Amino acid sequence: MDALDQRIVLVTRHTRLEDLVVRFNTIEQARFYVEHLGADLSDYAEEHRVYQWAVRQAEAVLGRFGRVQRLDRGFLANYLFAPDALVVVLGQDGLVANTLKYLKDGQPVVGVNPDPGRWDGVLLPFAVDDLERLVPEAIARRRPAKRVTMAQASLSDGQELFAVNDLFIGPRSHVSARYQIRLGEQVETHSSSGLIVSTGLGSTGWFQSLLAGAVAIGGHALPTSVEAMRGRGFPWDAERLQFTVREPFPSRTTQADLVFGQITRRQPLELVSQMAGYGVIFSDGIEADFLEFNAGMKATIQLAEREGCLVT
Repeated sequence: MDALDQRIVLVTRHTRLEDLVVRFNTIEQARFYVEHLGADLSDYAEEHRVYQWAVRQAEAVLGRFGRVQRLDRGFLANYLFAPDALVVVLGQDGLVANTLKYLKDGQPVVGVNPDPGRWDGVLLPFAVDDLERLVPEAIARRRPAKRVTMAQASLSDGQELFAVNDLFIGPRSHVSARYQIRLGEQVETHSSSGLIVSTGLGSTGWFQSLLAGAVAIGGHALPTSVEAMRGRGFPWDAERLQFTVREPFPSRTTQADLVFGQITRRQPLELVSQMAGYGVIFSDGIEADFLEFNAGMKATIQLAEREGCLVT
């Protein structure tokens, strides 16, 4: 393929410094605010400098192999990715996860760590200096890749939401979520702080912290099935999801037995909302991109048919 025909999308994000400037209009006002609180703006400035250098270097290298379009994180949800485009994400990890869920099934993503001294980058196996060697192989699909199982929430009105890390189903604010939950033949009515449904990729994040907290409060050893996840989660391509209920409250009308389990292709999780007007479902920590989940609405949580694909 001629370089003029090859499309490459470079996904970037705002730095903390840019977010401060948006908030306070100028860098001087941002500096005054931060330093007035006793902090130092120099770390923000250094992070910004390194990231902008990485963006410029990545654009220059990628431009030798195709037509580069730079895409800011804020436009991901509305951008239509060409199925033959090479997608390069200049991390952090969360940006890779957010990008994966908007791509076609199996479309490869190259995760690049812009600042290895600052970010661990579990989903960012490459540095900017690797792009010269990596990009031709990725375009030709000669690089190995990891499959990533995704979660899907489907509402009874036809709306859908995908997740690469996790789904949250619960209240919009700090009140109790009310819903009926069904897994196979087991059915309960719950009052809780909501549910987390985790993929393998997300199993070392929010989901892991909930398990650790529950075990610590109970003062018990981790069950074998949970021990296997501790520290490393379960495989990214696992044919299952795990769910856990946050702070279930048993009462005369609510139960608290169906609070942890697996979702498989044969056995999805079903929820019926009993919340008048404050129920939501969002994915991967992006609270602004949500589905309303209010009284009478049914949500089916299942493994998505499409998968993510990370170049390794």
